[in-house]
Amino acid sequence: MTMVLKRTALFVAIVLGFAFLAAAAQAIGREIVSFSGYPAGTIVVRTQERRLYYVVDEKHALQFPVGVGRVGMQWHGRAKIEGKYIKPAWSPPPMIRAESPRLPDLIPGGAPNNPMGAAALTLRGGEYAIHGTNQPSSVGRFVSHGCIRMLNRDILTLYSLVSVGTPVSVE
Repeated sequence: MTMVLKRTALFVAIVLGFAFLAAAAQAIGREIVSFSGYPAGTIVVRTQERRLYYVVDEKHALQFPVGVGRVGMQWHGRAKIEGKYIKPAWSPPPMIRAESPRLPDLIPGGAPNNPMGAAALTLRGGEYAIHGTNQPSSVGRFVSHGCIRMLNRDILTLYSLVSVGTPVSVE
């Protein structure tokens, strides 16, 4: 194959790959944006933007709106996804129990009052999670005790894209 044909084939493959990503993003209602500085497959949370980025290649990411930690409850750093759960049950940690002592010891997975929503990706020994929410109005705000909240449809999309061990950077 001549060099011109090889370059043409590579160009066509790149264009088709990007077209596929764009179609997939449109189908799930999310935007592909210019994004660089992280390897493909990395999750980047930009706290002040209240946005989560899933890096798809060296120049692009899927962008999702998120709810993040309230003032004094935000964290920054690197982690890896340690667990993946669909409709997880939730037990309030001591800090939340102190604020809301009437909470039950356990809220079953799938319950409308379960703050984990449709799915959860756990980080840092379960101390934090990227999870869905049954309160969509909280997405885009500074609302949590450090967890990253996503719309249920968005966490299900992210859940399907990642695996245990996926790197996460919270900035």
